[in-house]
Amino acid sequence: MSSELNAERDAILAALTPVVDGIAATFGPVCEVVLHDYRNPEKSVVAVAGSVTGRTAGGAMSEIGMRVLARGDEASDELNYVTRTRNGTLVKSSTMVLRDSTGAVFGALCVNVDVGAVTQVHGLLGALAGIGAQPAELPTTTFGNDIDSVVDALFDAHQSRQRGSWAELDRAERLELFGGLDARGVFAVRGAVEQVAARLGISRASAYTYLSQARAAHDTSTGGSA
Repeated sequence: MSSELNAERDAILAALTPVVDGIAATFGPVCEVVLHDYRNPEKSVVAVAGSVTGRTAGGAMSEIGMRVLARGDEASDELNYVTRTRNGTLVKSSTMVLRDSTGAVFGALCVNVDVGAVTQVHGLLGALAGIGAQPAELPTTTFGNDIDSVVDALFDAHQSRQRGSWAELDRAERLELFGGLDARGVFAVRGAVEQVAARLGISRASAYTYLSQARAAHDTSTGGSA
């Protein structure tokens, strides 16, 4: 990548840094705004205001960021989606990707709003009105300043859907595990292959082999390269 393009990306991030504080100040303590630079996934948070998910500057990207990273330049904005943090906080979020002048995705501006209090009030009013409908089950998302914890959470989520331990899985199921993790952006993180191999109790070489085969199977099924 050219130094001019890197300078352009740095300038975009610098221009957005005061916007982070401005948005958070406008919406108050229920709002958190996070600015990400995906050139450094392990320390992607370059600016943060608010504390809905406990992010800090220098922290790692979340599962959402890893998903954006996996999609590369095909990534698009994800607006007004609702999820839960691992401690149960109900969060409404928007993730807006950042592109340079070539159209390449290199970061994101994320807004997280704690809607738990609003939901509680809504539930109370619904109960008083006799319409106490239960909210739909929401996915749990890992927000962490440590990229290893995010990789572990994604690994655990995928493994929980498997029918048994690694030794009990057939080849197709093993490829599905690696393909699923790859689609979520796990292996875009430095050292993730080794981390997953350690969790599975297999060698680094075996992990790379399964990853390569999973990618080849995906390319064959889609008729092109990912």
